[in-house]
Amino acid sequence: MTEQVENTAADVMVAELRARGVTHIATLNGHGLDPFYLACRRADMRMIDVRNEQSASYMAEITGRLSRRVGVCAVSGAVAHANALTGVLNSHFDGSPMLLITGTTPLADMDWGEFQDFNPVPLAEPICKYARLVDDAHRIGQYVHEAFTVATTGRPGPVHLSLPMDVASAVVDQPLQSGVQSGEVRIEGAADPALIQQAADWIGQAERPLLVAGSGVYYSRGESALAKMKLPTVVPIWDRGCVNTPLDTYVGVIGAASGGASLLEDADLIVMVGAEFDYRIGQISPPKIHPQAKVIRIHADASRLRNGLEADLSIQASPRAALEQLAQCDLPRFEDWLAETKGRRDAHRNAVLAKPMEGKINARDVVLAVQELLTEETVLLVDAGNIGQWFHQLIGSDIYPGHWSTCGASGVVGWGLPGAMAARLVYPDRPIILLSGDGSFTFTLAELECASRQGLPFVAIVADDEQWGITASSHYESLGFTMYTQLGPTRLDQVAEGLNCHGVRIEQIDQLIPAVREALVGNRPTVIQVPIAPGSPTL
Repeated sequence: MTEQVENTAADVMVAELRARGVTHIATLNGHGLDPFYLACRRADMRMIDVRNEQSASYMAEITGRLSRRVGVCAVSGAVAHANALTGVLNSHFDGSPMLLITGTTPLADMDWGEFQDFNPVPLAEPICKYARLVDDAHRIGQYVHEAFTVATTGRPGPVHLSLPMDVASAVVDQPLQSGVQSGEVRIEGAADPALIQQAADWIGQAERPLLVAGSGVYYSRGESALAKMKLPTVVPIWDRGCVNTPLDTYVGVIGAASGGASLLEDADLIVMVGAEFDYRIGQISPPKIHPQAKVIRIHADASRLRNGLEADLSIQASPRAALEQLAQCDLPRFEDWLAETKGRRDAHRNAVLAKPMEGKINARDVVLAVQELLTEETVLLVDAGNIGQWFHQLIGSDIYPGHWSTCGASGVVGWGLPGAMAARLVYPDRPIILLSGDGSFTFTLAELECASRQGLPFVAIVADDEQWGITASSHYESLGFTMYTQLGPTRLDQVAEGLNCHGVRIEQIDQLIPAVREALVGNRPTVIQVPIAPGSPTL
């Protein structure tokens, strides 16, 4: 069949994506994507194909989270679209920029009972910032522009375009590239100076202030501005880290289900910057915060700024801009309180380190070994419930949230393998390590073949306790027994070999670090299975 050489709406869409810095698209093929695929082929757009639409959407979401640029995935219609909404929902929770493109039944045949006759937009709308059926081929550039604008401004998030086959194939007479906007997140806008002064006054009057730096600081590129602040600083668990260099005021992660140092509870002033109202900060309500504590909220998105509860002071602004304004004020140093918060953090970590453990290898051993492997260049992905809790409880004072990425606020598991593939695409020359549990890892296990075939190497360390560890721990603590949490023994190392990857199984913890270092110089994915004894970090 001879390919069409005239510009189609799909050609324009691909050119618009390219103009905004999109270098690759994660996808799973389907009939509805044929016109879009032909356009990608003509444009030499790199396509990363996977075996599950969930994986494609996870790849787009993690691309957005790691790069601050819109990650893109493309799937077919109906059930394929529903599968892909898993990653979209993750993006909704985390506030990361991504675009889901869904190829659908021809527009002319919708509601006529054709194959996969289904309008995807109503299904996507509740969890997307923007969702549109592309019903006019000549306006496709406008729709891409609108989608990218919404995805990258305010609080970033997911957007969706449904592309019917006949619209995609329609010949259009318009330029193939507008080049008017990048695909990078743009969070701008200074705060009202009067509100900044009021916030500075409250900070000056406080004795035990605590700054909660959420993902909004990262997306606004506020790391340098955060480093100028003199308040003890914490990051909510699962948020995209905004501390990527040594920072004396950084005192750890808060909100872990397995507990933590008493910081939020004793603060008399809480400054939430780019952080969300949710369980991780105790809904800024007693008993998680002191009844007399004041709360300042700083957020770029007015709709998120006042959700849940009204703070004592609400400031709409770019987190970076607001922090820079605050840093220019004459703020006191809180040396005694900072020392106290560090002491509490270290005491809690030491208690977790001292907790009696069973088995010749346990989760604590694995996490401590992983931390020894981290360098300034390492990209670490943490995908698991229980091993994730261990990781966050044992983070040393020299390990910073900017060096790792997790599932995000949704708490989903199973995104790690596609996440590692996306990380390799974003960072082609950096070490990529995935720390996962056996339950999480098997969600998308078949993607190992896709990663190997498409030249996306990484090292996956799988802590295997043969159970859904975080749920089992919760059941033991609340009920004294478990329900439906046990998993059977596996040989994930052998499965990896069968999927054209390298597989390793270790029986002694001193084998782990050498095995990882050897694997990091390999040219295909490596799975290192580590059988561990069950155990929870909860004290």
